[in-house]
Amino acid sequence: MSEVNDGVLFELAKEAMGKAYVPYSRFTVGAAIVTASGKHYSGCNVENASYPEGTCAEAGAIASMVRDGETKIKAIYVMGEGDQLVTPCGGCRQRIREFSSVDTMIHICGPEGVRKTLSLDELLPFSFGPENLA
Repeated sequence: MSEVNDGVLFELAKEAMGKAYVPYSRFTVGAAIVTASGKHYSGCNVENASYPEGTCAEAGAIASMVRDGETKIKAIYVMGEGDQLVTPCGGCRQRIREFSSVDTMIHICGPEGVRKTLSLDELLPFSFGPENLA
C-alpha cells in the first residue's frame, strides 16, 4: 500500500486524535509515524492548566519513536478537525526535520482522509538540521 493511502497510519492518527486531552482549546490533533524500519508510533496533543503549555501530537509520536530506539521517519500523518489544513506548528516542523530525510512525506489529514501531502522541503524550506552542526 502506498504511504498516501496507508489506512493503518491514517487510523492510528485518527485513534490518537480521539484520545487527545484538550480541555482548554478543545482542538484535537493526532499523529502517526512509520519509521524506515517499518515500525508505527502515534501521539495526541495533551494540554494542561498552564495552557498553552502542552505537548503536540507530533512531539508525542516522535518521543515514543525515539524511546523505542528509532530515529528515521519515513512518513508522518497529522490529523485535525475543521475545514483548514492542520499542519505541524513551527516547533514540530523542526522536530520532524531532526529525524527525517528528503524522502520523508508529511500527510495532512482530516477525519475524512488525506487532504494534502508535502515533502519535508515543502513543509520546511531551507531548514536547519543536524548536518549544519557537523
